[in-house]
Amino acid sequence: MPSTNKVLKKIFNVNKIKICNCELYKDHKGQDHLKISVDLRKSEKNRCPFCHKKCMSYDSPDYKRVWRHLDLGGIVSEIEMEAHRIECKKHGILCEAVPFAYEGSKFTKDFDLTVAFFARNVSKSFVSEYMRISWSTIGRCISRARKDLDPDLRRRLDNLVNIGIDETSYKSGHKYITVIVNHDTGEVVWLHKDHGKQVLKTFFESLSDEQKASIKAISGDGARWIDECIDEYVPSVTRCTDAYHTVGWAQEALDEVRAEAWHKANDEVKKDKKTYSRGRPAKDDKERARTKEKKEYAKAIKNSRYALGKNPENLTAYQETKLQMIAESEPRLFRAYRLKEDLRLILHLKDVSSADQLLKKWLWKASHSKIKPFVELSRKIRRHKGHILNTIEYGLSNARIEAVNNKIKLIIRRAYGFRNLDNMFDMIYLCCSNIEIPLPNRAIKSEINTAS
Repeated sequence: MPSTNKVLKKIFNVNKIKICNCELYKDHKGQDHLKISVDLRKSEKNRCPFCHKKCMSYDSPDYKRVWRHLDLGGIVSEIEMEAHRIECKKHGILCEAVPFAYEGSKFTKDFDLTVAFFARNVSKSFVSEYMRISWSTIGRCISRARKDLDPDLRRRLDNLVNIGIDETSYKSGHKYITVIVNHDTGEVVWLHKDHGKQVLKTFFESLSDEQKASIKAISGDGARWIDECIDEYVPSVTRCTDAYHTVGWAQEALDEVRAEAWHKANDEVKKDKKTYSRGRPAKDDKERARTKEKKEYAKAIKNSRYALGKNPENLTAYQETKLQMIAESEPRLFRAYRLKEDLRLILHLKDVSSADQLLKKWLWKASHSKIKPFVELSRKIRRHKGHILNTIEYGLSNARIEAVNNKIKLIIRRAYGFRNLDNMFDMIYLCCSNIEIPLPNRAIKSEINTAS
């Protein structure tokens, strides 16, 4: 049979230590605690937690430090040890390294990693209740786990070829973060508070010459500050304006035309209401009946946004009927809808030369349509025409980045918000990359797949 020490070492997942004592006691709330007292082996004593070099002892402790471990059958488990302070030539005076906990943590590594694993998959309130810790403690556990599993964020900037730039809100009141994603791996490679030219400059200035040289294409929306930063820092890179945002511009223009049609129809209803006399209308009041029809018609146009925005192949029977009504009664709005659909189909082409010819025809139609929002859109697309054709050639789309943005919003919603931006960034790096969080005494997925 294995000895008690071996069993305890397996349960607490600790190595390179000596177990001196084991104690079971109750705290002031009557909660059971299992505490083991340990000591480091001679070879592991007085080591720096950062460089792991042997250092001079600075002083002897007059108390014992306690680290919280994972609960065992509902019993709070702890590790107790006398931890000396050391003097490192590089990092100064600090507490000696312990193999079972991160520097500055009051929890074991298994505890921190388990909290990070739970936080990546469930809400903060669940983690807080199950692990018996506060919300702010969860954030610190996440940061320690990220720094251990991915200590050098700069390695994400190596060998970048195709990247996408976008921003997303993380808090009400126009609070934004800039997100840069590697198109080839789907990983978030860089995050920063705020958005705009100055933030993107910070990104490019953090890259080495070798890292800049590896970038071949950059996708994003039509923001001019993106173009200005690319021209200044990486002029040889191919700029792509992705189809997602281009169709979004057309959708906004179409929505303006729909709003104009609704306002016009609604004004007709208001004019009729002013001619009414007081009192209950007669049953055969044709004026009131016509006004009711106009009101329903105006309401149908107002509620046609989803029918006009959907792809034709995805329309429901009700939406097809509504679109047919618009084609018969609102030719201007239907022409705008056809322009939007024609542009969407052009952006789905694979052949650049065909797309170039069709885009020229579309620009002529839009500029001569006499529909003001689409005339303005044609000017905008003409400015970005080269970037749009680059997108078709390279096949880049910011749809992946928009999916990452949606995932970021879900992370923030699941956590009921973050007060500490660093904790939020660490959580995003953990969730939006291929980092695997190891659970105690369990092989990680990559090792299992390799073995099989």
